[in-house]
Amino acid sequence: MGHNHSHEHSLNHSGDESSKNIIFAFFLNLIFAIVELIGGLLTNSVAILSDSVHDFGDSISLLVAWMFQKKSKKGVDAKYSYGYKRFSLLGSVFLSGVLFVGSIFIFIEAVQRLFSPQEVNAQGMLWLAILGIIVNGVAALRVKKGNTFNERAVYIHILEDVLGWIGVLVVSIVMLFVNLPILDPILSIAITIWVLYNVYNNLRDTFKVLLQAVPEDVDTQKLKEEINKIENIHSIHDFHLWTQDGLSHVMTLHVVVDKDELIVKEKIRQIAQSHNISHVTIEFETSNFNCEYIDCKE
Repeated sequence: MGHNHSHEHSLNHSGDESSKNIIFAFFLNLIFAIVELIGGLLTNSVAILSDSVHDFGDSISLLVAWMFQKKSKKGVDAKYSYGYKRFSLLGSVFLSGVLFVGSIFIFIEAVQRLFSPQEVNAQGMLWLAILGIIVNGVAALRVKKGNTFNERAVYIHILEDVLGWIGVLVVSIVMLFVNLPILDPILSIAITIWVLYNVYNNLRDTFKVLLQAVPEDVDTQKLKEEINKIENIHSIHDFHLWTQDGLSHVMTLHVVVDKDELIVKEKIRQIAQSHNISHVTIEFETSNFNCEYIDCKE
């Protein structure tokens, strides 16, 4: 009992640290997005404006991720028999919509500027780029210390922001020596395409979870082989595997046995745990039992 309490306390502490890190990154991102918006308007840089839209989207995503993370901690109740873990997926769908709409507007503006390039303030872009690298770098270092799924996702997001600002820095340095205002909309289009590509990936992965696809980190063939090797198991069928939120996996199966059901059940749970499956439902049958479910033979 003492070990369980210690483990639970450790998880709660980790969750609290995760929330603090995400909120810290949110405020840093939001403040800088406002600075970017003003700076983009003053320097007449559509590339910086496009990144400000991206950072506003990131800020919203961080806030929504924080809100849904707190919501997803709720346990099982009368409304949700599996708990609230899937609420964390709603933030991804919301963020993707915000980024998609904002990126389309910026993309249209950038394409128009390709045909009629406007002068930009390269010196202003340079200073904003340096500030962007510093601010996003600090946020990245803060969330890098965490080990939760949310923090890892946020870290990748912010790290990509740092790389984007390095691109702005390079372009601004070039334009200090060569008058090529067309580089600004080209960079903007590149940033927008990258954002849309990530929106597509996020939505694809999110909908795979919502549509109950088999988790990509589980080798189902190997999993079935390991279970079938357990002594006293004749066969398994009606096998289903899905994930609640990309981290917490669920498995149900029918197992044909003759005896020692408790031992078999414990061995199956141990194998499932080694495959990152936290929730397992096992139904036992004898070898002469006739399964009547439609998908029972699967």
